[in-house]
Amino acid sequence: MGQVITPEDVGLAPSLLFVCLGNICRSPAAEGVMRRVVASAGLGSSVHIDSAGTGDWHIGHLADPRMRHAAAVRGYALEHRARQIQVQDFHRFSLIITMDQSNFQNVSKLAPHEGAMLKIKAFTAFCTRHQISEVPDPYYGSAQDFEHVLDILEDGCHGILHTIKQQMGA
Repeated sequence: MGQVITPEDVGLAPSLLFVCLGNICRSPAAEGVMRRVVASAGLGSSVHIDSAGTGDWHIGHLADPRMRHAAAVRGYALEHRARQIQVQDFHRFSLIITMDQSNFQNVSKLAPHEGAMLKIKAFTAFCTRHQISEVPDPYYGSAQDFEHVLDILEDGCHGILHTIKQQMGA
């Protein structure tokens, strides 16, 4: 099913940070999908969810209009404003989920200590229907690329929920 989250990863109140490059396509969409997934499971108030980017180009901006449109068609509201990941996020979040290998490497460089590395997981490790190693960046792609990313995010977010529920005993 994917990567097992240990009790140390989620603690008593799971907190998830999704990370991509600019925090305007993949990670805010993952945040929006995950918010609805946990709300539908009755865990909306039990799981803290946020997103960030490794770069600082889009700080303060809403998600890319193409991603917001594709998400809205599926009923997801993407209201997050882009921010850059900070070292403090390792203390605020029990799980930091990266969209691709480059994001994983950049986030790893920020880890304040070796133990913090255990919090970093690849998003695709939670996918059950999509056998891929990275969530592709749709930024330079077509409308279909944004749809494909949402398909992957829905798959992985359900996998994350399943693992969190197992760890919470829910």
